[in-house]
Amino acid sequence: MSEEKEEASFSILTIYDDPEERGSVPESPGISSQHEHHTQSQLDEVCGPLQQLPGSLAQCGPVFQEVSCVTPQQWVPQALDRSELQVPWFSEVESEEAEPGPRGQGRLSPLWVKASLGYDPLLATQPPIPDEAVVRQRTPRGSWKVGKLHHGKKVYAVAVSGSTHHVYTCGHGYIRVWNESALHAWDQAPQAQLNLQDHQNCVLTCKLFPDEQRLITGGLSQTLTLWDLAPTPRIRAQLASTGPMCYSLAISSNAQICLACFKGFVEIWDLQNQILIRKHEVPIYGSRCVDITGNKFWTGGEDTSLYSWDLRSYQRLQQHDLQHEILSITHDPSEEWLLVGLRMSDIIILHTHRKEKFKAVLHKYIHHHNLKFASCGSYFVTTQDESIHCLAAPSLQRLFQAEESTDILCCDVSSDNQYLVTGSKNSATVYQLLY
Repeated sequence: MSEEKEEASFSILTIYDDPEERGSVPESPGISSQHEHHTQSQLDEVCGPLQQLPGSLAQCGPVFQEVSCVTPQQWVPQALDRSELQVPWFSEVESEEAEPGPRGQGRLSPLWVKASLGYDPLLATQPPIPDEAVVRQRTPRGSWKVGKLHHGKKVYAVAVSGSTHHVYTCGHGYIRVWNESALHAWDQAPQAQLNLQDHQNCVLTCKLFPDEQRLITGGLSQTLTLWDLAPTPRIRAQLASTGPMCYSLAISSNAQICLACFKGFVEIWDLQNQILIRKHEVPIYGSRCVDITGNKFWTGGEDTSLYSWDLRSYQRLQQHDLQHEILSITHDPSEEWLLVGLRMSDIIILHTHRKEKFKAVLHKYIHHHNLKFASCGSYFVTTQDESIHCLAAPSLQRLFQAEESTDILCCDVSSDNQYLVTGSKNSATVYQLLY
């Protein structure tokens, strides 16, 4: 399959705030209150109501310096096959602007889904579906800062389990394990400390397996380490890597393949047999981040290009020029959509196999940009230096925002969507998500 290079042509999306001003992020007792900082939305004043935005370019408010306003209805093309609409991000999320219709008291599906499928008059004759029978994905309305985990050194990587609510903070020399009671405290000791064999080693990246029974770590070390987490954490295996520093890890949804990103190459591991399948060369300055979606994997870094690769033939499929340095890559639970965080704080949203590309433009130079999609698919978290933004998908409504006193180096959201954990200078901060 031949390589395809695509120019940087994106539809511009708008991040907007709830019309009702949200309160500050509350804290548990025992620490001084820090108030949430909100950016006043100018969308309604300048561009009009969201559902009435014109398709042509419209100059929006200066808060995010958007080039144009694009509504969520414009994310999906008008001629899609029904089988392509089984994406949680689009087909199941609620539309706040949708009006009651023939399906009873509940809201209709987003308008762009109706437009894509075509309206069938026979649907109007179907009996209404009771509102309580409609399953909707919730989005958090805010967060509560409930605890701080004192790691003692910089927290470069963090993972939080949704099944046990254990948190794993990683950095120089060791990994600390915290149980759920520590998440609601400000000075509790860790449940365990896992010392690295070489105390000079440093964990820079970690990934929980889908079953949350194992963890894989990489970083400043000649090995990738597999950890069994239950009943007590212990080393399961060490995979001898061929590079001195692993920047990023990705695990396939079936937990069979692990990708480890090094400078100039990606190692592809068979996790079941613990065998190195391939050392795959990638552009030396395009190898900071890696992610996997289906039979593709993606890399990016300082050279500002996002590359996609075939996981079977190992050929380069596409190259997207994003114009700014890539700091993070993640995907939604359906593996249909990819999020890319840039040095200028912009967020690129692109479809993994259709030619649809969008950009949320913020135009702010940052040092750290982390992205994490919630397992439910209805929202994602982006951290940009000291700021935390929780955004609904696909509307990009800002659900809440919080500020920390130091740069955030990493973040994770529990699979049960109850906790957000951020790692920074000497500790990790725990937020309970409010619904």
